[in-house]
Amino acid sequence: MNVLAGLLVAGIALLHVYILVLEMFLWTTPRAMKAFGTTPEFAQATRSLAANQGLYNGFLAAGLLWGLLTGSAATELFFLGCVAVAGIYGALTSNRRILFIQTVPAVIAILTVLLAS
Repeated sequence: MNVLAGLLVAGIALLHVYILVLEMFLWTTPRAMKAFGTTPEFAQATRSLAANQGLYNGFLAAGLLWGLLTGSAATELFFLGCVAVAGIYGALTSNRRILFIQTVPAVIAILTVLLAS
């Protein structure tokens, strides 16, 4: 595997671990509320929903790390595709910034993995 491709996949996995932590454990803290643009009332009311969402981000990270550890470009591409689709959906339904935070890096990583394969 190409070092750049591996670094991009690892970076996206770490991003999703960070999102997991924000959504599952820090959702009602000022840091998470600032990151997601929520109010204390909204954060408290949606705490369990955010934790569920965080778990899904953890699965994305786990899949990307699994692909890295096994050296499976197919696994990496599958999970990068999931990240890209989730980012598109999030951008359409929640906040356009998600497109640049999630989808653009995933697409760049997809292209890099494909070129390295």
